[in-house]
Amino acid sequence: MGESRQQAAVPAPLQADVVIVGAGGAGLAAAIEARAAGASVWVLEKGGAPGGSTALSVGSVTCTGTRLQRAAGIDDDPVAHWEDMAGFDGPLLERDNRALARVLCEEIPATFSWLEAHGVRFAGPFPEPPHRRARMHNVLPNSRAFVHHLARAARRSGVRFALRARAVRLLRQDGRVAGVVYEQDAREQVVQAARAVVLASGDFTNSPECKRRFMGADAARVPGVNALATGDGQRMAESLGAIVLNGDLALGPELRFAPPDGGSWVHRLPPSPLLAAAMAGAMRKLPAAWLRPFIVRFIATALAPSLQLFELGALLVDARGQAVSAPPAQLAEALAAREPGSGFIVMDWPTAQRFRAPPHSVSTAPGIAYAYLDDYARIRPRIHFEADSVGGLAAACGMSVTALEAALGERARGAGFVALGPVRPVFVHSEGGLAVDEAHRVLDRQGRPLAGLYAAGSVGQGGLLLKGHGHHLAWAFVSGRRAGRNAALAAGGTAGGAGHSLAEDG
Repeated sequence: MGESRQQAAVPAPLQADVVIVGAGGAGLAAAIEARAAGASVWVLEKGGAPGGSTALSVGSVTCTGTRLQRAAGIDDDPVAHWEDMAGFDGPLLERDNRALARVLCEEIPATFSWLEAHGVRFAGPFPEPPHRRARMHNVLPNSRAFVHHLARAARRSGVRFALRARAVRLLRQDGRVAGVVYEQDAREQVVQAARAVVLASGDFTNSPECKRRFMGADAARVPGVNALATGDGQRMAESLGAIVLNGDLALGPELRFAPPDGGSWVHRLPPSPLLAAAMAGAMRKLPAAWLRPFIVRFIATALAPSLQLFELGALLVDARGQAVSAPPAQLAEALAAREPGSGFIVMDWPTAQRFRAPPHSVSTAPGIAYAYLDDYARIRPRIHFEADSVGGLAAACGMSVTALEAALGERARGAGFVALGPVRPVFVHSEGGLAVDEAHRVLDRQGRPLAGLYAAGSVGQGGLLLKGHGHHLAWAFVSGRRAGRNAALAAGGTAGGAGHSLAEDG
């Protein structure tokens, strides 16, 4: 009797034509397109709600031929975009997948219109060298808008979500990937895919194991911005013979200020279409001087401090006040090696004065606005400290006077000091994605497609380098749409009715 009850409590496997792992921008785009192609769809999301790294992003999409470009009188095209992307690569150009870059540039205009058709609104375009034309578009009111509109569209179309469902391994049957084993409520369960599985599970910036393997032991100590980005898709696909390309490349480690209590005010704004429309109208009509306080508030809460601080005399010290010595680009990694992995940016008074006005800013959104030291004093008073003496600054920041005096050296004899912090090192995203072809099929070590397996977004980056603002999100949406559509059309059976689970998100 007890055994039969236990067996009855085990849910039957879920079934769908297409199973998608991850509900960030790439996964949601894949789900919508697979459903539009007639497939039944289940989405497995490790977190408690859709979002992924997309919801944590700044929210930029770089694109050509948009209505906003046309309104600004900008004549632009995908070929020019593709040519300019190479300018971001520098010495890494030979490692870039230029074929996938062409796919991105050719497909993002239609995908941008698709996002707008789903209710997403943008401001822009904004310049960002070495782009020859202004192409960067920023979502309004924040990056949560992507998730809000796309998740709603997915649910309305019949896509089903299993939340807090961590993908564990891929199932193969008759030589093709036929499902996913996932863990939910401390129990392994199965979802079967009649046509294909799409991996859209993000990067591995929060996997010490992956970072140690691809980037080294020092990088393994640096956390990722997205706590759920643990390389699940890369790990599962590699077990079937797939390979990771450019695993040693990442944005970071870089220094970030401690977030405000409750998070950035920009990310707290509701993803309302009315609010987005009002913001878009204000940005078109109001003078730039009126808009600057709002833009600078975002910059001071969400963006990294400029390395120019350290090039022009600022010091990085650890939490105790001891100097962290390294070239500016390596300071974040050096700080990660110090317990507890956080510190402060310290300036004597003459250095601080240089960052109170142009041309030297503390942080910047390229081509949009700049934040100076006085902006931080006003907007982020809890991370801005001033004192007349080294002892006063050390007390305000909880540092050792002796250590801070030693770090400042001769400058400790001066009067007037400023500190910003705490700062901590983080990885924003990694470039290490699975090898894929131009149909987004995952490839094995011999370059052959693994039947029934697709990848999109960071996990399906395929050697494509995505430097510059707006390219990662552009790739997430472009590759997600294409992978979802192709997965829906893949050879295979057709799932009957997709199963239902009590753990489904309503």
